[in-house]
Amino acid sequence: MSVQIPRGTQDILPGKVEYWQFVEQRAREICRAFNYQEIRTPMFEHTELFLRGVGETTDIVQKEMYTFKDQGDRSLTLRPEGTAAVGRSFVSNKMFGNPTQPTKLFYIGPMFRYERPQAGRFRQFVQFGVEALGVNDPAIDAEVLALLMSFYQSLGLKKLKLVVNSLGDTESRQAHRQALIDHFAPRIGEFCSDCQSRLEKNPLRILDCKKDRDHELMATAPSILDYLNDYSKEYFEKVQQYLTDLDIDYVVDPTLVRGLDYYNHTAFELMSEAEGFGAITTLCGGGRYNGLIQEIGGPETPGIGFALSIERLLSALEAEGIELPVETGVDCYVVTMGDEAKEKSVSIVNTLRRAGFVADKDYQDKKMKAQFKAADRVQAKFVVVLGEDELAKQVVNVKNMESGEQQEVSIDQLVSYLQEQV
Repeated sequence: MSVQIPRGTQDILPGKVEYWQFVEQRAREICRAFNYQEIRTPMFEHTELFLRGVGETTDIVQKEMYTFKDQGDRSLTLRPEGTAAVGRSFVSNKMFGNPTQPTKLFYIGPMFRYERPQAGRFRQFVQFGVEALGVNDPAIDAEVLALLMSFYQSLGLKKLKLVVNSLGDTESRQAHRQALIDHFAPRIGEFCSDCQSRLEKNPLRILDCKKDRDHELMATAPSILDYLNDYSKEYFEKVQQYLTDLDIDYVVDPTLVRGLDYYNHTAFELMSEAEGFGAITTLCGGGRYNGLIQEIGGPETPGIGFALSIERLLSALEAEGIELPVETGVDCYVVTMGDEAKEKSVSIVNTLRRAGFVADKDYQDKKMKAQFKAADRVQAKFVVVLGEDELAKQVVNVKNMESGEQQEVSIDQLVSYLQEQV
């Protein structure tokens, strides 16, 4: 029986995983600079969290969740996104009681959605996300966007387009909601079944429909910006002013909506405009979600954040031809001749490793020529040769694989010699 990998998943093998490690480390460095701290939540939560937090009318809840019953007949769900889980942890651990707010958190980890796999989209995927909870200030919205742009730009990406919108507060959203119902209702029969069910439950989601995006009513749908009350309008104007102050280029798109129910006020997406990136250009999405924490049992707490796919980030880097400076190969490979030299190589390799070098050796009793080939395959910077003659003199021959130069070095001085060379 041949067991295949599940559809929509991938094995990230040596040679590729180093790129993942690089971008994840860069994410941690950027978050440290902005004083965001890492949080790790369970990979599964009670299903109710996502029903209440993400929204029962969303595609995620209706079509994409991996939900199962455990042996105690409890309904659990593999997390489809990170914000609701972070919000639950924020409430469970009473982080709202911290004297200093906002509580600034980030996470990196796998998420799970049952959807049709395609280029850059998997059923198990890895998200890097940021959440700032506890402050209702346009400046924190701008900070989150500054962190986002700093991360992408630090990796060398240039063909980026930041799109922002305001979804307004509850009053503004209600006025816009009724306008959307009045606009679409007379001809709702011309739309897909999903849009028809959304008309009364969540008409804003109609604007996010992929099937009916070219319907003529989409182009003439009421803009949320025309229904913002004074508070929402002023809030959005301040966000834009801060972005300008921070030299962050952006475009306002009044048709931009987010696929999750908890968003309000600032909403945004980051697109790749690189040629050949693919039909789905969105790299990252996020926004403000005042009301989510109350919905999942916490006190009134504003929040804002974003989430991005590491898979799509790597695709964007490839589309722009950016090669990350990942560390590959080993510092030193020990080649031996004879049983005594082989035995001695075990302690030599261990000494090198304890000194901080990436070191390895042959374990297959290969001939000397084959051991040198192995050193080439692992991209060794130096090869340490140890035979019977060298062992008798307590020396090794160290070959610089780039220059070809070779030097006889005392075994006791090997570490200090290599430290001088690198």
